[in-house]
Amino acid sequence: MAGILTSLKNTVISGFVLAVLLALIYAVMQGYDGYSFGVFFFRWLHVLSGVMWIGLLWYFNFVQIPNMPKIPDEQKPAIGKVIAPAALWWFRWGAMATIVTGIILAAMNGYLIEAFLLGLTDGVPKHTVIGIGMWLGTIMFINVWFVIWPNQKRALGIVEADADTKAKSARTAMLFSRTNTLLSIPMLFAMVSAQNLF
Repeated sequence: MAGILTSLKNTVISGFVLAVLLALIYAVMQGYDGYSFGVFFFRWLHVLSGVMWIGLLWYFNFVQIPNMPKIPDEQKPAIGKVIAPAALWWFRWGAMATIVTGIILAAMNGYLIEAFLLGLTDGVPKHTVIGIGMWLGTIMFINVWFVIWPNQKRALGIVEADADTKAKSARTAMLFSRTNTLLSIPMLFAMVSAQNLF
């Protein structure tokens, strides 16, 4: 067991192996319907990537940003040069995977256009609610890729910038990250309520 748990790669592979076993148990107990399983599979990938994305968003806002002033100056380069760039890589690609799997899922369920139009074309309340969640997620995705990441590259020194630009970029990245934290709460409410209240 230690051989699995001391390696992140082995831990993740083992998690996927257990998920495949659960899928096989489901197929034996319920029978296999390719389309239904496909919809479920993309919902699972959507949730999995969303946990990565929002988990890191909340890590930045609840842990890293509030605690940076408490870290001695000589230790801060470890955060800025090692931890933050790695976390931002998973953060960006978690956002991308969440959006892509969400669009695929909405298309497979037949409500992609209706949800993006907030249910205005068909009057279905579920499409309005899931659409609100999709739009909030889309705004958050745009913030990640086109505001937070470019500003973080300057703030962390991944791209050249003077001290004033770095400081302004760090503040902009923080404010948009806080915006995404704010939007994540109603976004998750909309997504979960669309699946459970309608």
